[in-house]
Amino acid sequence: MTQSDSPANPQPSEGLELKASPILDARWRIFLRVAEAGSLSKAAAALDMPQSMVSRAITQLERQCGERLFQRTGRGVLLTELGTQLRPRVLRLAADADELADDIRNAQGQPVGEVLLGLLPSAVRRFTGPLCAAVRAQMPGVRLHLVEGASAQLEEQLREGRLDMATVPREDAAAIGDHPLLARMPLQLLGRAGDPLLALPQIALASLSGLPLVLPARPHPLRARLDRLAAEGALQLLVATEADSVHLQYEVAAAGGGYAIAAAAEPPDPRLASSRIVAPELERFVVLAVSPRRPHTRATREVQRLLCQIAAGMRPY
Repeated sequence: MTQSDSPANPQPSEGLELKASPILDARWRIFLRVAEAGSLSKAAAALDMPQSMVSRAITQLERQCGERLFQRTGRGVLLTELGTQLRPRVLRLAADADELADDIRNAQGQPVGEVLLGLLPSAVRRFTGPLCAAVRAQMPGVRLHLVEGASAQLEEQLREGRLDMATVPREDAAAIGDHPLLARMPLQLLGRAGDPLLALPQIALASLSGLPLVLPARPHPLRARLDRLAAEGALQLLVATEADSVHLQYEVAAAGGGYAIAAAAEPPDPRLASSRIVAPELERFVVLAVSPRRPHTRATREVQRLLCQIAAGMRPY
């Protein structure tokens, strides 16, 4: 499965230059992408290359193997028995090739390469500036590619291997697992400025019963947590509006359309008032999750170390 100089092996000039190590034949990386997508067209879109080139690469591999790797269907492609047997071995080879290429690049001097990092909106202001400055000063060979997104978007991109790592929320301590903890954020009830209900700095959870709440739709972790509290009798949940982004929730709350439950905004929105939820106190935990589908290189490890270092030196939320 190594590259050769035969004419059957597509060259970069033919458009088959992938953002990966050259140690493994690029056609096997196309095989992995097609197997994951279940479609030649979807794989071609993900790889940003013509579908005809993807099809030709698979045909060449099948000719090399002497047997089909995919069964064509009306809805896409499915792995054959041989393809199913080969896929986990090719995945291991790809990971080993990436690790070896990274070791070769970094054998001398500083880490190099691109690191794809996803950030929650609440983490952008907190981490972006310090992290970019630290990476530029300490690792000039590393290029950050930053993406801002809601938690569900970032989790999906991690699962699909479109990000190396991302800051993501966990609604309870048990869900942190072995992820590095970056921050603990107390949850607050937010409503329109001047609302007498929010005159005090704290509000008991039971006082939220019957209030018109602006919450994310299921299966958001916060919604699941509130559903559990309601089932336990700690809260009578009244959902007036479902809004799947913090920005939307703030807008509804600022207009007096209901109360949002979120971490405190940074900087505070002057249109909003807030009270910290207590009895019991609700906290959200922000962790740094790593994609299981991308190699953990020296560059990603160093960026992870810097993020954790920056988080440890910051004041609590």
